[in-house]
Amino acid sequence: MSSMSGDTDPSEARAAERTTAPAVTFNRIELNRILNLYGRMVADGEWRDYAIDFLRDRAVFSVFRRASEVPIYRIEKDPRLARKQGIYSVISASGLILRRGHELDRVLLVIDRKLAVV
Repeated sequence: MSSMSGDTDPSEARAAERTTAPAVTFNRIELNRILNLYGRMVADGEWRDYAIDFLRDRAVFSVFRRASEVPIYRIEKDPRLARKQGIYSVISASGLILRRGHELDRVLLVIDRKLAVV
C-alpha cells in the first residue's frame, strides 16, 4: 500500500486524474456529416441504430443494423494518427479498416459508394 497524507482525499485524487485527460470528441461539423449519412441510410432501411463513445484516445461512432448486433461500421477519430495514416477511419464488423485518411468526407465515401454501386 502507498502512504498518503492525512489531508488528501483519495476521491479528489481520482477526480483530478479524470479531468487531466479530456476525452476525444467529434466537433459539430464532423457530427453533422456523420449524422447526415446516418439519416440517409436509415431512410433507405440499411441502418437502424447508432452509438457514440468518447474515449480518452479516440472517438467512435458505431452503426448497427439492429440494436442487438455488433456494429456493421465504426467511424473512428484517433488524433494520435494525425501525422501518420490519418485521423479518421472506417472499420467493418470484422475489424478490417476499409479506409483511413485526413478528411472525413473522403473517408466516408467508402460507405456511400458501396451502397450506390449495389
